[in-house]
Amino acid sequence: MDYHWYPGHMTKARRQMAEDIKLIDLVIELVDARIPFSSRNPDIDELGKNKARLILLNKADMADPCLTKAWLKHYRNKGFHVLEINSKNGSGLKAINGVVNEVCREKRERDKRRGILNRPVRAMVVGIPNVGKSTFINAFVGKACTKTGNKPGVTKGKQWIRLQKNLELLDTPGILWPKFDDRSTGLRLAMIGSIKDDVIDVSALSLDIIRFLRDSYPGALEQRYAIPALTDEHSILTAICVSRHCYLRGEEYHLERAAGIVTDDFRNGRTGRVTLEAPEESSLHDCRRTAEGLPTDELPTDENKNTSNKNTSNKNTSNKNTSNKT
Repeated sequence: MDYHWYPGHMTKARRQMAEDIKLIDLVIELVDARIPFSSRNPDIDELGKNKARLILLNKADMADPCLTKAWLKHYRNKGFHVLEINSKNGSGLKAINGVVNEVCREKRERDKRRGILNRPVRAMVVGIPNVGKSTFINAFVGKACTKTGNKPGVTKGKQWIRLQKNLELLDTPGILWPKFDDRSTGLRLAMIGSIKDDVIDVSALSLDIIRFLRDSYPGALEQRYAIPALTDEHSILTAICVSRHCYLRGEEYHLERAAGIVTDDFRNGRTGRVTLEAPEESSLHDCRRTAEGLPTDELPTDENKNTSNKNTSNKNTSNKNTSNKT
């Protein structure tokens, strides 16, 4: 199944952003730490190409910490200022002011030379749907000044928020882009909840989630649902039906309900901290070996062969995706 969602209001929102960006000094881009590449709208690079940039890896508490470190290094190597944050508990937010001051130092010095004093830095907060922009602003400002919700499409229009005398934030609606380069991008966006469930098959999505967890995070499903180790995703979903008592009449399995449980658990981090993609120069396997204090190239022959082939495939896909998005 192909996953896609680009309603008409996103076209209007993009046009408005193109106008508003003329008024701002800094683009603060929130991405989901579980998909730090796929949750970056390529249109933002075009719109903000002459502006200072700050990338925030939000929801870092739900992402694989080892891969988060790899992504931070990846974006810093590309010249971005980047931080990991958790908007819900405020983790990482205190570091933002210092980075904003650093990023906008040249702008403030230029204003001072022109005799312009105390003009606030204007920052536009951008990101895809359901990435947590409004929650971030509420936490950063310290009061509930924007409408929030754990579903895409909550913020409908632009809002200026005065944070302090030297910083103003412009909240913008979450927007995707008209056409994804490949199926995997849409799949990852659907998995984290950035595409409305109304336009996708949640049952099919749950099987994709099960396949991902089975292959990338062995044991996560067994631990969460107290089920035996199984290999077939349909059998796993059936086992979850039994574990969670999902029945219609008698002994008939309520697969749709089980699919909803799997999807909701995954999106809310109840199946563990996971990241769905790795930078082209890294891999989940390498991160695990590093975390265990083991060399990444000292593996038994068969495992090394299988892992090498898998990583090469992933890297080729990542390079292809990067080329397409660029």
